[in-house]
Amino acid sequence: MIYKARISPDLEMNYRIDDFTDPWQEADAILMLHGNAESGAVWFGWVPHLARHFRVVRPDMRGFGDSTPMPLDFQWSLDRIVDDYVELMRSLNIRRFHLVGAKLGGTVARRFAARYPELVRTLTVVGTPPPQRDQVAEKIPAWTEEFSRPGGVESWARRTMSGRLGSRFPQEGVEWWSKLMGRTASSTQVGFMKVIPISNIVADLPNIRCPALVVTTEGSALCSVDNTRKWQQTIPNSSLLVLPGDSYHVAASDPDLCAQETLRFIRQAVAAGA
Repeated sequence: MIYKARISPDLEMNYRIDDFTDPWQEADAILMLHGNAESGAVWFGWVPHLARHFRVVRPDMRGFGDSTPMPLDFQWSLDRIVDDYVELMRSLNIRRFHLVGAKLGGTVARRFAARYPELVRTLTVVGTPPPQRDQVAEKIPAWTEEFSRPGGVESWARRTMSGRLGSRFPQEGVEWWSKLMGRTASSTQVGFMKVIPISNIVADLPNIRCPALVVTTEGSALCSVDNTRKWQQTIPNSSLLVLPGDSYHVAASDPDLCAQETLRFIRQAVAAGA
């Protein structure tokens, strides 16, 4: 089901809830955070695996999907995005939950788990960037110019899709993803990309107290396996899963495998007391 929630005066958040659990049992919840220029709809491949066992909440981030677009002068921050999601879960009366994030949604999720350890039972981040990306700053002026042109967000998405989805992804899927990402308002995209990709969360990682799973691929263009392992190991109770392939958006390129591994991880963590 698709719903709307008034999170703040400037934000009506669109979200989906998928719940195919036994109605006589109280199911745990999973909050799923999508990446840049996406929406909660992109978790479609995960839902069949998770929604039989969990109440799955899939919001559209502020500015994206069918949530309220943001103006050019909006003051973006990771904390503002995190607090939006906290308010959504409070409005749903969900006090503790499992957290899953992909791409920049994984950056948001890591900050979330560090700031609100009392809310997050487990953390899974899939195909997410390293915690510090100073080298990205030099790309921002060119991105801003491209996003400001008519059709610029879709053009950027299509131009960069091969690294995002990898060499095995079908062309029809590339087209679907390009058009979905291209629906993002340019005002949202310009402001978001000036701040969120270069947000530094290095100091957050040691403060993540819940069990955590980090998923990457052998050939991810975001970060090598060795460098991913270095930052993963600064999260106290974490493990690294390396999947075959060369996509960096592995949550999209391999949704079935990622969902199955996430389900296995959550079950093991809960059995151990998470």
